[in-house]
Amino acid sequence: MVGTQASDSIADIAETLKLLSDKTRLTIIALLKEREMCVCDLVDFLETTQPNISQHLKKLKLGGIVHESRRSQWIYYSLQADAKPYLREILSQLPSMKQQIEAHQPNSCC
Repeated sequence: MVGTQASDSIADIAETLKLLSDKTRLTIIALLKEREMCVCDLVDFLETTQPNISQHLKKLKLGGIVHESRRSQWIYYSLQADAKPYLREILSQLPSMKQQIEAHQPNSCC
């Protein structure tokens, strides 16, 4: 029988991997690996709606993968990889989004 601590760890990793199995959420993570962003930045990059991005961010936040911080009326999102050491290895395998970010015209919303 597997010990409680080991099974909790397996369950946590399984939940994280389930969250990251979605292409949109994985792309959000790849973007946040480069820098923190607000929802409107992510909407522009992913060419989707604000409610769609917000739902993905909510799931990632509940999963302990992203952190939000409020600045004035805007909420910025960043990675919270330190809470899940195994996540660092996954992040290291993601392709860099630096060129896409640098080539992107910044949104004036935030």
